Amino acid sequence: MIRPAVTLAFIALAVLAAAAGCTDTEPERTVLTVIPAGSLLHPLEEIEAAFENQHPDIDVRIEGHGSIQAVRQVTDLRRDIDVVAVADASLIPDMMYIPMTEGGENYTDWYAPFAGNEIVIAYTDQSTGAEEITSENWYRVLARPDVRVGFSNPMLDACGYRALMVTALAEEHYGEPGLFETIIGNAFDPPLTPTHADGITTITLPERIRPADEKVVIRDGSIYLLSLLDAGGIDYAFEYRSVAEEHGLRWIDLPPEINLGSAELADDYQKVHVTLGFQRFRSIGSERIGQPIVYAITMPRNAPYPDEARMFVDFVLTAFHERRAGWPTPIE
Repeated sequence: MIRPAVTLAFIALAVLAAAAGCTDTEPERTVLTVIPAGSLLHPLEEIEAAFENQHPDIDVRIEGHGSIQAVRQVTDLRRDIDVVAVADASLIPDMMYIPMTEGGENYTDWYAPFAGNEIVIAYTDQSTGAEEITSENWYRVLARPDVRVGFSNPMLDACGYRALMVTALAEEHYGEPGLFETIIGNAFDPPLTPTHADGITTITLPERIRPADEKVVIRDGSIYLLSLLDAGGIDYAFEYRSVAEEHGLRWIDLPPEINLGSAELADDYQKVHVTLGFQRFRSIGSERIGQPIVYAITMPRNAPYPDEARMFVDFVLTAFHERRAGWPTPIE
């Protein structure tokens, strides 16, 4: 006969053993912090899942921002970031090829271009003029007083200053003087008025870029315009083609001469400059020059996990060799 005290002792031991087993945890995963431009969120989320499947010991954490803001996480906010990916390759040398400390090493000295894109005019079935807008008359539709247009903040996001460039290029391409002011410039107080000298059109932004009426709406990043489109808060948005495709929007393809998507037309794009008026953050180059859209990726020199970061960068570059719906177009 087993005594009750002995039975209770065995039960107690069993409970302690089970509790001890519950305290066993899996090995801690390496957390890799990746900061991409917002238009890369969709492809990088797919890449993240595939990468973690191959490397279960690594936890990739993605945090999207406008391209300028993405770089600023490293250069101005001094966060510990492993990988940065932007929608404008020129931002990396302009903002990161500078010393981390006086006399010290640069934030980075390299980047890898991996994809291209183009600007389109995105809209929905509910947009004013949706039933009549075409690739031939889009600028006339956007110029109407009752049509609301959205673009991202050019101080923070590459798509924002590209929206200004596209509109200025359109004015020249279509031979429509004053088109920039009608679609965008006159919605600000004081108005944004391009200047022309030596074949260069320059758009100089004020210290604070804030629309004075409801004709134009600005958000920190181009992806934040999507909810406004869906809700009818704006009728049209300057977006990347990949973003419009990914979100199932309707869009107008723009001529190569103005859509910033053609490497062959780089000289023409360079005829438009945007000067950022508020130098709040020391590392931002004030002048953005029109160029074909090229995405690039880099690792900050002080990345917390450089080996894992390099593995992820290589994985991204390999993944972009294949064109997928809703992704920026790969470049060789």
